[in-house]
Amino acid sequence: MNAEIFVETPRLILRQWQQADIRPFSELNNDEDVMEFFPSVSTVDETMAQFDRATNHIKQHGFGFFAVERKDNREFIGFAGLSHPRFESYFTPCVEIGWRLSKVNWGYGFATEAAKACLLFGFETLKIDEIFSFTAEHNIRSENVMRKIGMLKAGYFEHPSIADGHPLKRHVLYKIS
Repeated sequence: MNAEIFVETPRLILRQWQQADIRPFSELNNDEDVMEFFPSVSTVDETMAQFDRATNHIKQHGFGFFAVERKDNREFIGFAGLSHPRFESYFTPCVEIGWRLSKVNWGYGFATEAAKACLLFGFETLKIDEIFSFTAEHNIRSENVMRKIGMLKAGYFEHPSIADGHPLKRHVLYKIS
Protein backbone atom coordinates (compact mmCIF):
# COMPACT_ATOMS: atom_id res chain seq x y z
CA MET A 1 0.00 0.00 0.00
CA ASN A 2 1.32 3.43 -0.91
CA ALA A 3 1.31 6.05 1.81
CA GLU A 4 -0.35 9.40 1.26
CA ILE A 5 2.12 11.94 -0.17
CA PHE A 6 1.94 15.46 1.25
CA VAL A 7 4.99 17.17 -0.25
CA GLU A 8 7.35 16.38 -3.12
CA THR A 9 10.65 18.01 -4.00
CA PRO A 10 12.94 17.27 -6.93
CA ARG A 11 14.68 14.52 -4.91
CA LEU A 12 12.36 13.68 -2.01
CA ILE A 13 8.89 12.45 -1.11
CA LEU A 14 7.40 13.54 2.23
CA ARG A 15 4.61 11.15 3.12
CA GLN A 16 2.58 9.45 5.81
CA TRP A 17 4.49 6.82 7.73
CA GLN A 18 4.36 3.11 6.84
CA GLN A 19 5.09 -0.01 8.88
CA ALA A 20 8.22 -0.58 6.75
CA ASP A 21 9.66 2.68 8.15
CA ILE A 22 9.82 1.37 11.71
CA ARG A 23 13.08 -0.62 11.38
CA PRO A 24 15.11 2.13 9.64
CA PHE A 25 13.54 4.76 11.94
CA SER A 26 14.63 2.72 14.97
CA GLU A 27 18.17 2.46 13.53
CA LEU A 28 18.22 6.22 12.93
CA ASN A 29 17.06 6.92 16.50
CA ASN A 30 19.70 4.54 17.87
CA ASP A 31 22.60 6.22 16.01
CA GLU A 32 24.71 8.17 18.51
CA ASP A 33 25.85 10.67 15.84
CA VAL A 34 22.28 11.38 14.69
CA MET A 35 21.13 11.73 18.31
CA GLU A 36 24.16 13.77 19.45
CA PHE A 37 22.00 16.77 20.43
CA PHE A 38 19.32 14.77 22.22
CA PRO A 39 19.65 13.53 25.81
CA SER A 40 19.96 9.91 24.64
CA VAL A 41 19.39 7.52 21.77
CA SER A 42 15.87 6.10 21.56
CA THR A 43 14.85 2.58 22.48
CA VAL A 44 12.65 0.55 20.14
CA ASP A 45 9.66 1.32 22.39
CA GLU A 46 10.43 5.06 22.33
CA THR A 47 10.74 4.93 18.54
CA MET A 48 7.38 3.15 18.30
CA ALA A 49 5.81 5.88 20.44
CA GLN A 50 7.35 8.55 18.15
CA PHE A 51 6.07 6.66 15.10
CA ASP A 52 2.55 6.56 16.59
CA ARG A 53 2.64 10.26 17.58
CA ALA A 54 3.83 11.30 14.11
CA THR A 55 1.25 9.16 12.32
CA ASN A 56 -1.58 10.36 14.56
CA HIS A 57 -0.55 14.02 14.36
CA ILE A 58 -0.73 13.83 10.55
CA LYS A 59 -4.14 12.11 10.68
CA GLN A 60 -5.47 14.65 13.19
CA HIS A 61 -4.03 17.88 11.73
CA GLY A 62 -3.26 17.15 8.06
CA PHE A 63 0.42 17.80 8.71
CA GLY A 64 3.18 16.61 10.99
CA PHE A 65 6.65 15.15 10.89
CA PHE A 66 6.45 13.33 7.56
CA ALA A 67 8.48 10.26 6.64
CA VAL A 68 11.12 11.29 4.07
CA GLU A 69 11.91 9.00 1.18
CA ARG A 70 14.52 9.51 -1.54
CA LYS A 71 13.09 9.37 -5.05
CA ASP A 72 16.22 7.82 -6.60
CA ASN A 73 16.32 4.68 -4.44
CA ARG A 74 12.91 4.77 -2.63
CA GLU A 75 14.68 4.50 0.75
CA PHE A 76 13.34 5.97 3.99
CA ILE A 77 15.97 8.45 5.19
CA GLY A 78 14.30 10.13 8.18
CA PHE A 79 11.64 12.73 8.79
CA ALA A 80 10.90 16.39 8.18
CA GLY A 81 7.82 18.46 8.71
CA LEU A 82 5.70 20.62 10.92
CA SER A 83 4.33 19.78 14.33
CA HIS A 84 3.02 21.16 17.61
CA PRO A 85 5.69 21.00 20.34
CA ARG A 86 4.59 18.93 23.33
CA PHE A 87 6.12 21.24 25.96
CA GLU A 88 5.28 24.69 27.30
CA SER A 89 7.51 27.73 26.85
CA TYR A 90 7.11 31.43 26.22
CA PHE A 91 6.65 30.85 22.46
CA THR A 92 4.15 27.96 22.68
CA PRO A 93 1.63 26.99 21.55
CA CYS A 94 3.13 27.21 18.07
CA VAL A 95 3.97 25.22 14.96
CA GLU A 96 7.56 24.04 14.72
CA ILE A 97 9.54 22.79 11.76
CA GLY A 98 11.98 19.96 12.35
CA TRP A 99 13.98 17.23 10.65
CA ARG A 100 16.13 14.20 11.42
CA LEU A 101 17.96 12.32 8.69
CA SER A 102 20.17 9.25 8.66
CA LYS A 103 23.88 10.05 8.79
CA VAL A 104 24.62 8.53 5.36
CA ASN A 105 22.26 11.16 3.91
CA TRP A 106 23.95 14.17 5.54
CA GLY A 107 25.82 16.65 3.36
CA TYR A 108 23.58 16.39 0.28
CA GLY A 109 21.22 19.25 1.09
CA PHE A 110 18.29 16.92 1.80
CA ALA A 111 17.41 18.58 5.14
CA THR A 112 17.39 22.03 3.54
CA GLU A 113 15.38 20.80 0.53
CA ALA A 114 12.79 19.08 2.72
CA ALA A 115 12.57 22.00 5.16
CA LYS A 116 12.08 24.60 2.40
CA ALA A 117 9.26 22.48 0.96
CA CYS A 118 7.69 22.13 4.42
CA LEU A 119 7.77 25.90 4.94
CA LEU A 120 6.04 26.40 1.59
CA PHE A 121 3.44 23.76 2.53
CA GLY A 122 2.92 25.44 5.91
CA PHE A 123 2.54 28.96 4.59
CA GLU A 124 0.73 28.33 1.28
CA THR A 125 -1.36 25.20 1.91
CA LEU A 126 -1.97 25.35 5.66
CA LYS A 127 -2.02 29.18 5.89
CA ILE A 128 0.17 29.19 9.02
CA ASP A 129 1.42 32.71 9.86
CA GLU A 130 4.56 31.90 11.84
CA ILE A 131 6.78 28.82 12.15
CA PHE A 132 9.43 28.18 14.79
CA SER A 133 12.42 25.88 14.99
CA PHE A 134 14.76 25.10 17.85
CA THR A 135 17.71 22.94 18.73
CA ALA A 136 20.38 22.57 21.38
CA GLU A 137 22.62 25.62 21.10
CA HIS A 138 25.66 23.58 20.01
CA ASN A 139 23.86 21.92 17.07
CA ILE A 140 25.49 24.02 14.36
CA ARG A 141 24.35 21.75 11.49
CA SER A 142 20.65 22.22 12.30
CA GLU A 143 21.13 25.91 12.99
CA ASN A 144 22.74 26.25 9.54
CA VAL A 145 19.67 24.63 7.95
CA MET A 146 17.45 27.10 9.83
CA ARG A 147 19.41 30.01 8.38
CA LYS A 148 19.49 28.50 4.87
CA ILE A 149 15.68 28.28 4.81
CA GLY A 150 15.36 31.94 5.77
CA MET A 151 14.64 31.66 9.48
CA LEU A 152 15.90 34.34 11.86
CA LYS A 153 17.23 33.85 15.37
CA ALA A 154 14.55 34.78 17.91
CA GLY A 155 16.52 34.04 21.06
CA TYR A 156 17.28 31.25 23.48
CA PHE A 157 15.32 29.20 25.99
CA GLU A 158 15.87 26.49 28.55
CA HIS A 159 14.16 23.35 27.22
CA PRO A 160 11.67 22.29 29.91
CA SER A 161 11.94 18.58 29.01
CA ILE A 162 15.69 18.47 29.68
CA ALA A 163 17.06 18.27 33.22
CA ASP A 164 18.56 21.36 34.81
CA GLY A 165 22.34 21.34 34.50
CA HIS A 166 22.29 19.07 31.42
CA PRO A 167 24.60 20.42 28.67
CA LEU A 168 21.71 20.30 26.13
CA LYS A 169 19.29 22.32 28.30
CA ARG A 170 19.95 25.66 26.54
CA HIS A 171 18.32 25.84 23.11
CA VAL A 172 18.45 28.37 20.30
CA LEU A 173 15.10 29.50 18.87
CA TYR A 174 14.47 30.56 15.26
CA LYS A 175 11.30 31.75 13.56
CA ILE A 176 9.96 32.82 10.19
CA SER A 177 6.73 34.62 9.27
